[in-house]
Amino acid sequence: MNENKKQIDFSQYDFKLRDKINDYLKKMIAWGGSDLHVKAKSTIRARKDGKIRPFPGWIISSDESRTLAKEILKSEYSKFVEQKEFDTVHKYNVKFSFRVNFFFQKDGVSAVFRLIPTDIPSLAEYHMPEIINSFVEKERGLVLVTGATGSGKSTTLAAIIDQINRTKYKHIITIEDPIEFTHIDRNCIVNQRSVGRDTLSFKSALKAALREDPDIILVGEIRDRETVDLALHAADTGHLVFSTLHTTDAKDTINRLVSYFPSDEQHRVRVSLSNVIQGIVTQRLLPTEDETGKITGRRAAVEVLVRTATIEKLIIEGRDGEIPDALEAGHDHYKSQTFDQSIFELYKEGVISKKTALNAATSASDLELRMSGFGSTKGISKDSTQKGDANHIDEDVFDLK
Repeated sequence: MNENKKQIDFSQYDFKLRDKINDYLKKMIAWGGSDLHVKAKSTIRARKDGKIRPFPGWIISSDESRTLAKEILKSEYSKFVEQKEFDTVHKYNVKFSFRVNFFFQKDGVSAVFRLIPTDIPSLAEYHMPEIINSFVEKERGLVLVTGATGSGKSTTLAAIIDQINRTKYKHIITIEDPIEFTHIDRNCIVNQRSVGRDTLSFKSALKAALREDPDIILVGEIRDRETVDLALHAADTGHLVFSTLHTTDAKDTINRLVSYFPSDEQHRVRVSLSNVIQGIVTQRLLPTEDETGKITGRRAAVEVLVRTATIEKLIIEGRDGEIPDALEAGHDHYKSQTFDQSIFELYKEGVISKKTALNAATSASDLELRMSGFGSTKGISKDSTQKGDANHIDEDVFDLK
């Protein structure tokens, strides 16, 4: 393939495929979907509430899939051909944009468009626990937002940064791959840098950031040992650092960070981490249902670690397995919480079904006891009355005729 060897003359393109995909994106937005999947030689599909459904109609050919990539990537298409996968942002209109990943597969090119609303929701609108607002007030330290892909980590971080931007007078530097939510300067000055376009790597940008007079640094993702070291150093030298990891809970997050280092350095890392960690927020998106059992959306079950003397001690001594018990015990005083505490609250509020709650629980048997009025209820509210949102979406938007 010599596509990366020659200059593409875009004056020869009518961009009709890009416009056709924009029509699909418009329908997906109206339907309330989150991701559009485009695959050569296959039906276009969309994800909503965690499930992928087909859009009837157009099956994009191999040649069309390559042309679509050219029309969206333009001058960056040669990088895509060279690297075989490529991340970018596709602006649909002033209100919506999409994070897009193009990649080659056996039948041609595939692409996944992830919806990024321009309007950044507040932490309250996102139904985040009140304690997360306390991380906005920190002057230094490390705050991590973790969870599986698609669990809402970027949205939570965007809401935190937006709140700081509206209420503080700081210099914020974000290092992202790619930039998703756009922050305009409000009370703060916000410099957003995209890996590959504005900087060569997370590591180089984070190292440079320490010389750029930041108050707050957002690192889109921690991927290696050097980035961990730089993040810990930045947090220890008076900066507030936010980042993400693909980890399942707080104890797994601590273990993952430490495991980047050889055994003879792990105690040093644990001591450093115990000194700077301010919080860990881990999310799992669960389907919400109405009275008839129809899925109406998704809500995040959230585990929250808040730095305490007990947490510091457990981290230093490598007793990560005891962290969930410490979070549960600290709910009333420190407002920390485990996943099962969060899931139980959502169940009591009527936001999720019993089946969903038990399927998502860390310990289904313990949670079922709580539901029956037995077992531990430490930190569990007895008076939860808030109901989840239930917005009916007419599924006839699938009709693309």
